[in-house]
Amino acid sequence: MADIYLDNNATTMVAPEVVQEMLPFFSEQFGNPSSMHSFGDKVGRAMKQARIQVQKLLGAEHDSEIVFTSCGTESDSTAILSALKAYPDRDEIIITAVEHPAILTLCDYLEKNEDYVVHKLRVDKQGRLDLDEYQDLLCNKTAIVSVMWANNETGTLFPVETMAEMAHAKGVLFHTDAVQAVGKIPLDLKSTKIDMLSVSGHKLHAPKGVGVLYLRRGTRFRPLLRGGHQERGRRAGTENSASIVALGKAAEMALEHLQFENTQVKAMRDRLEQGLLAAIPNAFVTGDPTNRLPNTCNIAFEYIEGEAILLMLNKMGIAASSGSACTSGSLEPSHVMMAMGIPYTAAHGTIRFSFSRYNKPEEVDQVIAVVPKIIANLRKMSPYWGENGPVADPDKAFAPTYA
Repeated sequence: MADIYLDNNATTMVAPEVVQEMLPFFSEQFGNPSSMHSFGDKVGRAMKQARIQVQKLLGAEHDSEIVFTSCGTESDSTAILSALKAYPDRDEIIITAVEHPAILTLCDYLEKNEDYVVHKLRVDKQGRLDLDEYQDLLCNKTAIVSVMWANNETGTLFPVETMAEMAHAKGVLFHTDAVQAVGKIPLDLKSTKIDMLSVSGHKLHAPKGVGVLYLRRGTRFRPLLRGGHQERGRRAGTENSASIVALGKAAEMALEHLQFENTQVKAMRDRLEQGLLAAIPNAFVTGDPTNRLPNTCNIAFEYIEGEAILLMLNKMGIAASSGSACTSGSLEPSHVMMAMGIPYTAAHGTIRFSFSRYNKPEEVDQVIAVVPKIIANLRKMSPYWGENGPVADPDKAFAPTYA
């Protein structure tokens, strides 16, 4: 069996066309874009083109709203810390309980060490938000709201456009970590009230180490990195020009392939999901089954451990994941599963399969043929699974179900 890569929410392969686009910037196009000579000018013009390519993918109003960063985490931190500095009389932050660690870890630090009040919106069993709870929390003490556009584990989409409108009605800045959404669903930021948005290049077939902070024109802003005048004074440091050019090409290609993502990629995802659920008892999809990314499928296989599933999959040449790559290694279920109230009997056995446009339908058939056998073999070794299915009252064998 050829190796099958279904962990595209963790990272994507760099598209061959993207590699070719960036190669000259390691050799003949080596100038500093800030230099006032032809060497620098050539690189500066290439970066300008990349800025326009990203602008078009995001549906931003102007290319000046695109600020290049090193990654999604830097963009997230910049957005939140900027808002706190720009509005020093406000000490409250609203996020969700299922944010990426890039948001959660920062906000936990701010709450414990700098006395900010962090409100974490709850989700229901399908990972959906309660907008009434959100409305009640918005107030004149709120410095910023930061809500991911799409959850990285389940693919569940959040109503960020509506939430941005609600925030603006209260005079509150709105940021969204759109790392998983960009390149997978159509975006038109100029028609929204979103103030800031984070992008990570390696999630859409660009290299690691490059990202974007979308900053709506007129938004009050304080830079995280100070020094030179790069990025119009909003992010100091000599630009990673090769990776920026690469991200521009990747953005252009992502825009061209949006329909493919939402038809062929979605069809592969659905066929895998249907095939596995039909063949494996005591398995179910986590998250919102209808309102989610077209490439993401997160399935809970009850009464076995996700780590064991991944090891067996890897032996068969199949790459998947259990939750976020940024939280792997923990023995606890992911914070997303916990927030959704998934019981331990299932939360320990969740596997995320995430596709890209480089996957093939025949790979789906191979995975459907392999996974049921892996699950059956692991359940034979589980003390919580008998010949006729789950043992009596298996929750008592696991930790208690949590809220």
